[in-house]
Amino acid sequence: MSLEIIVGNHQEITPIPESWLTVLEDIAHQAATMALACAADDDSPLSHLATLEVALVDDETSDRVHRDFMNIEGATDVITFHHGEIVIGTQVAERQAADFGEPLAREILRYLVHGLLHLAGHDDTTPEEQKIMETAQESIVSQLWTPEFCTRLE
Repeated sequence: MSLEIIVGNHQEITPIPESWLTVLEDIAHQAATMALACAADDDSPLSHLATLEVALVDDETSDRVHRDFMNIEGATDVITFHHGEIVIGTQVAERQAADFGEPLAREILRYLVHGLLHLAGHDDTTPEEQKIMETAQESIVSQLWTPEFCTRLE
């Protein structure tokens, strides 16, 4: 898979070290390969993308995108567009990480994997789909969240 992945920090509220962006770009290639391996659709959008853009945004931007494109009010964790964009709410990630005692970087990785799974054809609109997607997501996150990965984030 020759997929160009660009991770950009488009917010200033949640501190995101510049080094995280490069690490996330690197790990996203592995995550994309893993997402395709458990693709729900052999002809998924992810299998056709040349470029994937991941935008880290604040609550205000997340809320606007959520309303404009999904007609749902409020900031959210991740929004995925089949043309190759994943929008990650960093403030949501920060709150969820605190609630679950997780490192912020792991929560952002989780949202990235979630978005990639959507691009691989997974959906989470029914409880059954949610369970399948969450199982795949957590399996991928646990495989990627290695001591080497954590060291690169420092």
